[in-house]
Amino acid sequence: MAVMTGPKSVELRQVEVPELQDDDVLVQVKSSAVCGSDVHMYKGKHPFASLPCTFGHEVSGEVVQIGKKVNRVKVGDRVCVEPLTICEHCYYCLRGEYAYCENLKLKYKSVGGFCDYYVASEKWVHKLGSEMSYNEGCLMEPLAVAVHAVGRSRLTMGSSVAILGDGAIGLMLLAVAKGLGVHPIIITGASGKNLELAKSLGATTTVRSGEADPVEEAKKQTNGLGVDVSFEAVGLSLTFNQAILSLKSGGRAVILGLFTEELVPTDLTPELRREKEIVGTTSYCWDFETAIDLVQNGVVNLKPLITHELPLGELKTALETKSDLSSGAVKVIVHP
Repeated sequence: MAVMTGPKSVELRQVEVPELQDDDVLVQVKSSAVCGSDVHMYKGKHPFASLPCTFGHEVSGEVVQIGKKVNRVKVGDRVCVEPLTICEHCYYCLRGEYAYCENLKLKYKSVGGFCDYYVASEKWVHKLGSEMSYNEGCLMEPLAVAVHAVGRSRLTMGSSVAILGDGAIGLMLLAVAKGLGVHPIIITGASGKNLELAKSLGATTTVRSGEADPVEEAKKQTNGLGVDVSFEAVGLSLTFNQAILSLKSGGRAVILGLFTEELVPTDLTPELRREKEIVGTTSYCWDFETAIDLVQNGVVNLKPLITHELPLGELKTALETKSDLSSGAVKVIVHP
């Protein structure tokens, strides 16, 4: 199992597979993906994770053992894992709104996904179709983040969209939005390669950071009005403000980015007087099955996002590759 012992310090440790509880599932990990939040941890800049800790939460694999009360999956099933731990008794859990659980934890803080075997409660294990690869399967976690954010946005067919950020989440937002029939879709980012990929995935317009103003482009594409919905998927004050300024009156900005530095917003008074809405989004809640359906039915194609594959023994290289903007990395997959 991989442990982040400090900034830019990763160890692989041999640990015993824990004994299964009655409702547990033992998954032999086939693919784990490096998330942007893993990179924040690697740099020692994750605002919610203290080191040392285990890490990795985008996981797929094969069920090799089940607890005696498990009846929804069986040995041999191909699955992905929703990496959460909830209390099940707070106000939100009792309402089924588990993303708001007052004691919510990402399981990677106690059990990481960069390992040979992963233990999860049956309720957090989702079956994959036989036609979906394990590489695609481990990407159901970030795709569920995008699905949840799009749900929070209230996008409808024909809506106009601006996406601030051309990383994996930004590209997945693009793919989900495209599947809904929205137009135009404007995406901005720092990577020329990622923006080329965005074009191939259906972006109407791409804007390279520093070369053009995404706010002006949003207005240009919408007859001067601004877009119906914007997504901030970077985590910078600049893109936060651009997401709000890109909106038409009554528009909605959905904020996904992980802010590692103090957020300095623009003067929001004139924007709020135009009834613009700023909406937060947190992970997912009943979104994994939707994500799986989108891929299995061909609405979303994740294969072009998989740019690198490495063995678990080269996990540090995988993190460095994901950290390096010049590498062209979108999703880096690690195999035990």
